[in-house]
Amino acid sequence: MPSARRRRRVLLGLFAVTAVATTVVLAEVIGTVFFAITVAYVIYPVRQWLVDHGRGRRVAAAVATLAAFLAGLAAVVPIGAALYVRRREFLSFVRDLPPELTVSVFGFEYVVSVTENVAQVQSVMTSLAVDTAAAAPVLALKATLFVFLVYGLLLRPHDIRVAVLELVPVTYRDVTLDFHERVRSTLNAIYVLQAATAFATFLIAYVVFAALGYDSALVLAVLAGVLQFVPVIGPSVVVLGLAAYHLVLGDTGAAIIVTALGLVLIGFLPDAIVRPRLASMTADMPVSLYFIGFIGGVLTVGVVGFIAGPLVVALFVEAAQQLTEEVDTKPVTDD
Repeated sequence: MPSARRRRRVLLGLFAVTAVATTVVLAEVIGTVFFAITVAYVIYPVRQWLVDHGRGRRVAAAVATLAAFLAGLAAVVPIGAALYVRRREFLSFVRDLPPELTVSVFGFEYVVSVTENVAQVQSVMTSLAVDTAAAAPVLALKATLFVFLVYGLLLRPHDIRVAVLELVPVTYRDVTLDFHERVRSTLNAIYVLQAATAFATFLIAYVVFAALGYDSALVLAVLAGVLQFVPVIGPSVVVLGLAAYHLVLGDTGAAIIVTALGLVLIGFLPDAIVRPRLASMTADMPVSLYFIGFIGGVLTVGVVGFIAGPLVVALFVEAAQQLTEEVDTKPVTDD
């Protein structure tokens, strides 16, 4: 009979091998699974509030999951709705474009072939539409997986907690619980921070676009606020799109003004003021570390990185604090 220690090593090896195999096989949905887990962390208080007020755990989990799903749709629907409502104006604008456009900047004139650029844009949009249509079944499957996973996590959260703690030795369970609290507080802070930054972007964008005299200032501001949830690209797309529109019309001055004001006030100001202040207040970490996590996560793992980056940094900070406390309270002595 193998010893208990050898048996434990074998089981640990099997666990590591199956974990690697699972990661490789399920690589396409790792991002969806990670996102679902973070959402379940954030909306758990909603589920618990419903249970405390007499709702069954199934109903509470279903309502909380539906709320999360509708919140996700709220970040996508405004963009599609705005494009659909303005489709005729956009098509009419494209048809009326001249073959060539002369742009004057600081006394220099540049001739831009509008026909060639429009053809390139049409090719890109067609390719994007085809790729989106081809990916629609995959997106539908990922959305279904997201909903079922969030619902499953919220249905029996205490069972999951017990199962995880049973894998951890008793002497390290306090450390595990501290990491759990750090994850919970960090995720709440990230989502609150992102929503607050998007709202600030909406308010600033509305003021800027209204001051510049745009008739659709409210629609443009909503687009800017929603695009704040898209890392790297962000609301700058709206600003640059308006600048291109003015250049096509030959109004170089308006293009320069909307670019300068838009990129500074709409694209930069909310990230420079709102995000740092809230990061230090809600995420319980220095602003510099939050930005390292945010930017590094986005550049490394893509869209999910705006959550994964700060979360990894928060776990690193928690590990450093745990180590510091352990060294301070239990100095190493010769045995």
